[in-house]
Amino acid sequence: MVESHCKDGINTILNSISREVFLMQDYKKIDHPGNKDVVLRYIPGHFITPNSHVNYYMDLTDMKARQREARATGEELADMYIASDVIDTILCLNGMEVVGAYLANKLTKAGVISANSHQTMYITTPEYNASGQMMFRENNQHMIKGKKVLVLIDTATTGATLQSAVGSIHFYGGEIVGISAIFSVSPHIGEVPIRALYSIRDLPDYASHTPENCPMCKNGIKVDAICNGFGYSSL
Repeated sequence: MVESHCKDGINTILNSISREVFLMQDYKKIDHPGNKDVVLRYIPGHFITPNSHVNYYMDLTDMKARQREARATGEELADMYIASDVIDTILCLNGMEVVGAYLANKLTKAGVISANSHQTMYITTPEYNASGQMMFRENNQHMIKGKKVLVLIDTATTGATLQSAVGSIHFYGGEIVGISAIFSVSPHIGEVPIRALYSIRDLPDYASHTPENCPMCKNGIKVDAICNGFGYSSL
């Protein structure tokens, strides 16, 4: 009986590993025309995110964590701003802190002004309470209150995460001056433009659906993985 359970457990693990390897081998990529070190990797399939079901998983692991790619990504995003812009704080979502540091460095070198007394930008990330709302402790609130905040996110699909970020910034007394993303479906959130390296023009068949209206579910297509800002877990 024990041996049987052990074999079942091992088979489950092996199947999960095999599925993950299959997904990674099936990835496709889009090179950025302006920088060879900026590469969008994506995997076709049926994926569940916190807010929707999508037909592509954006694998941005290397862009967010590998030094050369993170630097290139941050610098390309920085080129979308001009020296007259004022940015005090970069609010990083979904593990974008490394990219955010390079973005801040390039913006500073390009002459983008910070009104902070120390003449340098804050790079911070929110905490989430039990309800999933973004929050900032008292020792971090000075990075938002009275500051001009740039929001940096990996992917923007339904806009739910960005809407939450905008609401949180306003609640803590900040002013949102821009949104930067690696990939974005929408060109803006409300009246705030999203400056993205990749858009729906690069993946015209990209689709995002609410769980109850997902055509892949209705057609019985198996879910490949559950995804969030940290990565994916194969099913």
